[in-house]
Amino acid sequence: MTRTTVILNSESLGRGSDELGKTMISGFLRKLWASNKKPDTIIFYNSAVHLLTDKSSVMDALTGLSKAGVDIVACQTCIGYYEIEKNMVIGRIVDMTEVVSILMKSDTVITP
Repeated sequence: MTRTTVILNSESLGRGSDELGKTMISGFLRKLWASNKKPDTIIFYNSAVHLLTDKSSVMDALTGLSKAGVDIVACQTCIGYYEIEKNMVIGRIVDMTEVVSILMKSDTVITP
């Protein structure tokens, strides 16, 4: 079985305009949700963990991906750094040991 993991490391996609990047990550996650082929896991770290909170503008896509069987995981260190554990509404918090394990079991790792 081929395992695919997507890594999101920011709440915006690409470099340059953060406003444009937020629009792009929204489009990316919604297109991924609508796609016939979905990743097995999406890892959120650094500021991307904000997408998993009650202030997320992409909760519909994340909920849809989760219901489709995509494992949504958040970096424990990042959640602690931003002090947002109480605000998380989707995903599970994992330590770096589990992040490494997920990546090493993956055949394909995508960082858009």
